[in-house]
Amino acid sequence: MLRTLLFILIFYVGSIPLVVVAFLASITSRKMMRWAVSSWSSYQKFCARWVLGIEVRLEGKMPNRPVLYAVKHESMFETIDMPQIFHHPSVIAKKQLSDIPLWGFAARKYGMIFVDRDGGAKALRKMLLQSRKVISEGRPIVIFPEGTRVPRGQRPSLQPGFAGLYKMLGLPVVPVAVDSGKCIPKDSWIYHGGIINYKVGEEIPPGLPRAEIEARVHAAINVLND
Repeated sequence: MLRTLLFILIFYVGSIPLVVVAFLASITSRKMMRWAVSSWSSYQKFCARWVLGIEVRLEGKMPNRPVLYAVKHESMFETIDMPQIFHHPSVIAKKQLSDIPLWGFAARKYGMIFVDRDGGAKALRKMLLQSRKVISEGRPIVIFPEGTRVPRGQRPSLQPGFAGLYKMLGLPVVPVAVDSGKCIPKDSWIYHGGIINYKVGEEIPPGLPRAEIEARVHAAINVLND
């Protein structure tokens, strides 16, 4: 409990200047903005390691080209950790996060894709336009296909938007399993030391039927739950 409180204090207070720098840099310098985002991600990992006793391990190789990464989502840790795991990724996230003062504006400028889940076809078209722009820049796209954080051990069905995005973008999918929920559980505010593992699965080609791509991705992102 004490380590959790100390982490919350150190990480969130220390995040303020980095978020401010990212906001200012998003107006003046894209290079500086990317540095601020990467530094914030590194800062989280530093605090997790030396305050909470959490180590991070990555197994598998990732292609150096635009792909659609489908990532298991058990905590906020992997959301902030994405710039450390992937090279300048664009992360698809819920629209409500864009309302966070300063951070939301900087995140848009960085290239995060915010989705209005209640926006229907109009929101989908906007997401596709943003995704294609990201691809044209040679960047990968990260999606959490379950749609939200899930408690450790649970395996909900994938959100229907994932298969639609996979079909329309025509990108290969690289599934990534994560077991962060054992250290940072969704249903508790107390964090635990340990090892957070990322396991990169085999690349799945584009053009597969919906049932097949969903089944393969669902199985691959949950292998660390076995």
